[in-house]
Order: sequence, then C-alpha cells, then structure tokens
Amino acid sequence: MEFVTLNNGLKMPKVGFGVYQIKNQEQCKQAVLDAIDAGYRLIDTAQSYGNEEAVGKAIQETQVPRSELFITTKVWISNYGYEKAKASVEESLKKMQLDYIDLVLLHQPFNDYYGAYKALEDLYKEGKIKAIGVSNFYPDRLVDLAIFSDVKPAVNQVEVNVFHQQTTAQTYNKKYEVQMEAWAPFAEGRNNMFTNPELKAIGDKYGKSIAQVILRWLVQRGIVPLAK
Repeated sequence: MEFVTLNNGLKMPKVGFGVYQIKNQEQCKQAVLDAIDAGYRLIDTAQSYGNEEAVGKAIQETQVPRSELFITTKVWISNYGYEKAKASVEESLKKMQLDYIDLVLLHQPFNDYYGAYKALEDLYKEGKIKAIGVSNFYPDRLVDLAIFSDVKPAVNQVEVNVFHQQTTAQTYNKKYEVQMEAWAPFAEGRNNMFTNPELKAIGDKYGKSIAQVILRWLVQRGIVPLAK
C-alpha cells in the first residue's frame, strides 16, 4: 500500500473505496468487505449516505486490524453549527462502533460551516478524529478556512475526472498544503467514459484498462481517487 502524508503528518492511502448510493445495509457491508479483501484500506462514507452502520459492521467483521484501515465520514449540512456537528460526529462514532475516525469532512460549504468546523477542530484536539477537512469547497472558501482556522483542513474532496479536471482548484489546494481527493473519478459513467477512444488508445498502448488509465492519471497528479 502506498500513502500520501497529510499536512498534520498522518498517512492516508493513495486510493480509496467510496460507498455513495449503496443504500442496502447488507450489500454495503459486503461491498466494504470485498473492497478490503481486494486491498483497499481507505473507506469513504458520509452521514447523508445512510450506511455508516453497514461500514461499521464490515470493520468489525474483517480480519484486517483497525489500525490498518483509514475511515472517512462527512458531516451533512443539516448537522452544521457547533453543537449539532459535534453531536453528529459522536453519533457517527457510535454507528460505526469506533473509538476514533481517521478523517471527518464537512460535506458542503453551506449553512453554518464555521461553527461545524470549530466542532471538528475540538474533536480533533480531543483525539476522536485523526484529521479534519472539507468536501466540495471552492478555492475561495477553502483558502478562508486554511488561513483563519486553528487547524488547517487536511483534505478537500471534490469531483475530479477527465471531464472535470479541477486544475485551478488543485493550484490552491497545493499552495495551502491541502490534499485533494477525487469523488466520481469515473464521472459516474457519464459521456461514455469507458469507451472513450482517447482513453482506450492510451490503455491499449500500456496494456491497461480505461479505468486503470484514469486512476493512474489521478495518482500521478497527486490526487487520491475514491472509486466504487
């Protein structure tokens, strides 16, 4: 397993497995177990996905030690504000049966995300979260938090794929030492991604699938892809 090092020194796997839209609890649990068996160690969920409990059950059932797993969840906007955000993370810990969460992100830059981020900072200082960050934050809002917060965001998870390359956003993330993660690295299959002639030509040249080409492109840019 290869890792990136976050701005607080924490090591995070270079690729991860996301569980967005896997609503069925048993299917989600099995998907996570299969992903771990396949070698994934970074598992990405969210409060709004409705499957934190299933992820937690998979963590309890796998033979892979907890210390080797990197678990991410996200605080939904309805749980923003200091008190609600803090309580929601405590609830996420209970749902996943965990003593700590490796990474907690604010899901979107709306509502009282300042209060919510302050809650994440305090939970980080208490040791219940190993790293904190944001998701879907535009460069201006990311820079605002990076400059004026006690704990700089370690991660910004945004949509990145060959049709939405986020080069400007990456410039700002790099400048403020915030690790980018890519949701929808395969563009959720849109635009005939898996039959794209340019990507296929690259794959044929190197004996790789289109999916492998996309993941390698992201990794070589220093972006952590979250496949599903």
